[in-house]
Amino acid sequence: MQFTYSAISKKDSKRISGTIDAATEQAARDSLQRKGFQPLVVKAKKSGFDLNNLSLGKKKVKLKDLVVFTRQLATMINAGVPLVKSLSTLSAQTENPSLKNAINDITKEVEGGLNFADSLERHSDIFTPIYINMVRAGEAGGILDEILKKLATQQEKDSKIRGKFKSAMTYPIILLSITMSVFMGLMLFVVPRIGTIIKDLGGPDAELPQLTRVLLSISAFLTSKWYIVIGLGIVIAYFLRKYVKTPKGRRNKDILLLKIPIINTIIKKVAIARFARIFASLMSAGVSVIETLEVTSKAIGNAVIEEELKNAAKEVTNGKQLSEPLTESKVFPPIVAQMMAIGEETGQTDEILLKVADFYEEEVDATVDSLSSILEPIMIVVMGGMVGLISASVIGPISNLSTQI
Repeated sequence: MQFTYSAISKKDSKRISGTIDAATEQAARDSLQRKGFQPLVVKAKKSGFDLNNLSLGKKKVKLKDLVVFTRQLATMINAGVPLVKSLSTLSAQTENPSLKNAINDITKEVEGGLNFADSLERHSDIFTPIYINMVRAGEAGGILDEILKKLATQQEKDSKIRGKFKSAMTYPIILLSITMSVFMGLMLFVVPRIGTIIKDLGGPDAELPQLTRVLLSISAFLTSKWYIVIGLGIVIAYFLRKYVKTPKGRRNKDILLLKIPIINTIIKKVAIARFARIFASLMSAGVSVIETLEVTSKAIGNAVIEEELKNAAKEVTNGKQLSEPLTESKVFPPIVAQMMAIGEETGQTDEILLKVADFYEEEVDATVDSLSSILEPIMIVVMGGMVGLISASVIGPISNLSTQI
């Protein structure tokens, strides 16, 4: 049978994943070790139609549920309750069915001897890479309760920023939806009728303005070939979504986002705040700078910034202080490099970075609050411009024809 695995190469410490054929899970682990890999996660690959694999009706784990679970687990472990007992207790009182099932599985796996972090990795649809790596660092350093508290704080901050951004974008999105609906309604129902009236008044040989002819052509195409437009839209959306999930597509998407005014400012400030808070948490847990950079880079959520941090990690490996490559960064402002340099000199990097995180989180709040007030008038102008364009293309020829009559 086939097993999926995640392992680390003993030769260069790189993480790999894939599938392997073996009779049992232990046989799969032994085979990986013989090939020079240290297996982290090995599990049987499910095949065929399985109702349990269907996501239909599966309740998503909200960030709020994960925050509550993380904070309660930290409190129980800090109080001296064993990990397995803590997980069993939390499983009994968790209301979200998806999270409840995941905790039950994790409890059994940890009870069977698997590391907590490796067990979390088997549920990567719920627990993010940064969550798993920080738990792994906490287990290694014997400070799992402290790491879980920091994780809960980090998740709460992320949730707050996401909530503010969604709130700021709600009104512009509604306006955009109304604008598109009005435009499609006019093009499908109003413009064809007005086009017929214009042709009736001016006759088949009537010369219409270029703008009117263009809009009438678009309207005729949408009316007669609407199924092509819808089908093409679905196909483009499908392939675009698949492309964005590839490394190259993700990178190109992130490059584009960093070029959009206002949005790029928010992305950079969120990235800096997240980098500072996670880096500080891992440093305080005793994780090395190189490993911290590797973990943090994956948690930023932007491929361009991730590349910068990985390049910085290479320079740190060559003997430089982290503040030096950050000084040359195109994303991180000079103040971050300066604060990092002060932290390296005083030995208080984690404390200083927490202050940087607090500062940039406040900056994100202020920027997001102003985003709504900036986008609202822009969307209104766009909406008015589209309706005005159609009106001008219709009123112009009618006015000319009435003059000729």
